[in-house]
Amino acid sequence: MNRIVRPTRTIALAAALLLQAAVATAASAQVGRNLGFVEPNLATRDQLLALPGITPALATAIMAGKPYIDMTTLDKVVAPHLTGEAKTELYRKLFIPINLNAATREEILLVPGVGNRMLREFLEYRPYAGMPVFEREIGKYVDAAEVARLAQYVYVPLDLNTATDAQFLTIPGVGSRMVREFKEYRPWTSMEQFDREIGKYVPKSEVARLRRYMTIQ
Repeated sequence: MNRIVRPTRTIALAAALLLQAAVATAASAQVGRNLGFVEPNLATRDQLLALPGITPALATAIMAGKPYIDMTTLDKVVAPHLTGEAKTELYRKLFIPINLNAATREEILLVPGVGNRMLREFLEYRPYAGMPVFEREIGKYVDAAEVARLAQYVYVPLDLNTATDAQFLTIPGVGSRMVREFKEYRPWTSMEQFDREIGKYVPKSEVARLRRYMTIQ
C-alpha cells in the first residue's frame, strides 16, 4: 500500500509546485502584455503615419508633444484631428498604458471598448495590488480574450525597491541594461533621486516616461 501512496503523493506535490510556479509567473506582470499597439512616447514618425487616421499634420503634432505623461494629454493633441469612432480606432493601435490606481474616469474611458459599466468595474477594485488582481476581477465580467485585450492598456506601479527583474521588463522599452540601473541605486528614497540617477543614462523625456511606472513604498 505504501508503495502506491508515496508516488501518488509525489505526483501531487509536483503538481502543486508547478501551480505555484505558474502563479508566481503571472504575478510578475505589472504591465499588461502589449498585443500590438504603439506607445506614442516610443513611436517614430514613420510608425505613426502607418496607423489608422494619422495624417502628416497629426503625426507632426504628436511628435511635438512628447513626452506624454498620460492619455488625456495625448487625447488633447488628437481630438482636433479625429473624433468618434475614428479616434477610438486609432487608440486601438496607439495608446499610453494607464495607471490602474490613479487614472481619472476620463482617462479610463479612452480605453477602446470601455464604457460606463466597465468604468465602474475598473474603479471598484482599487487599489490594485498587481495585474493578477485586475485579471481575476475583470474576468468576472468578460471572457479571457477580452481581459487580455483590456490588460494591455493598463499597469500597476512598480515599487522601485522590491520589483523583480521580470516585473521591470514588462515596462515598454525597458531592457536588461536599464533594469541594472534601477537596481543599482537601491534603496531608493525619493522620486527626485530617481530623476537624478536615471537621468545620467537617458534624456529627461525618457526619465519622465519611465517615472510613470514607478513608486516607492
